[in-house]
Amino acid sequence: MTFVLATANPGKVNEMREILNGEGIDIVSRYELGIDIDIPETGSSFMDNAILKARAICGAAGLPAIADDSGLMVDSLDGAPGVYSSTFGGEALSDAERCEHLIGAMKDMEQRRAKFVCTIVCIFPDGSTLSAQGECHGEIADVPRGAGGFGYDPLFVVDGLNKTMAELSVKEKNSISHRGSALREFSSMLAQFMAMRRGTFL
Repeated sequence: MTFVLATANPGKVNEMREILNGEGIDIVSRYELGIDIDIPETGSSFMDNAILKARAICGAAGLPAIADDSGLMVDSLDGAPGVYSSTFGGEALSDAERCEHLIGAMKDMEQRRAKFVCTIVCIFPDGSTLSAQGECHGEIADVPRGAGGFGYDPLFVVDGLNKTMAELSVKEKNSISHRGSALREFSSMLAQFMAMRRGTFL
């Protein structure tokens, strides 16, 4: 069975493809199917937004759709930027500019604790739904470090590694990231689900 990724973020597509293909899950991106639709992320939680995206792409593709919604939650900013991580500081900002905005928002703050959160939702054409969540804990650096990853990766120092997400190899990042954790949990749930529904989803 083929699954379609609902995300429009190229960085997420690459990460999700790498992890899910490694789990033996056959996937395509929405753009490979010619699906280019705007999906307003109006939910108040990561789960809400992931459901919105999975439902829209499942309906458009007629295939089970896997969506993620993820973001950075900073303790000293009361959990911000949270579900607004991709627009924090303004929709037109680049990743580098958004990182600079976060540095400015945390100027002189001693409390630097933060976590990345990822919620995965898969919706099937018959309405069946699976969901999983992963977290990665760390601290916000004073300056960006590393050239890999995307988003806030250059500022997120992973607990126990003394490296930012952007300083990790793709393999290292996927092994500890919030998205990697959520996708591996999802993969395990999917295997159990498919085993139970084998007669329906052949």
